[in-house]
Amino acid sequence: MSGESTDARPPGGIDYVAVEESPPFRELKKRHRSFVLPLTVAFLVWYFAYVLLSSFAPAFMATPVWGHINIGLLLGLGQFVTTFGITMWYVSYANRRLDPISQEIREDLEKRETVA
Repeated sequence: MSGESTDARPPGGIDYVAVEESPPFRELKKRHRSFVLPLTVAFLVWYFAYVLLSSFAPAFMATPVWGHINIGLLLGLGQFVTTFGITMWYVSYANRRLDPISQEIREDLEKRETVA
């Protein structure tokens, strides 16, 4: 059969499964998960607490704080503030702890690509 390759190497000559199993990639995944998973759980608890309070404690949520501003409004706005805060925190974390490892992996792959 003409046109078929007997070479077992993947296209581009890079074994991406081996890269995924490499210590730098595993460290990258570990750091990412150790930041994202706890923060996701914390945010979801905070979000569902807000939803449950608004559903089952309307009198508490309607408690005035200042003028027409009540606890429900402050907690709702707090959801937005929390979202932006988490985003800024993640960007900072990624710049410091994830990007150096991903840059190392990227450079290694680019070297392999030029050799292949």
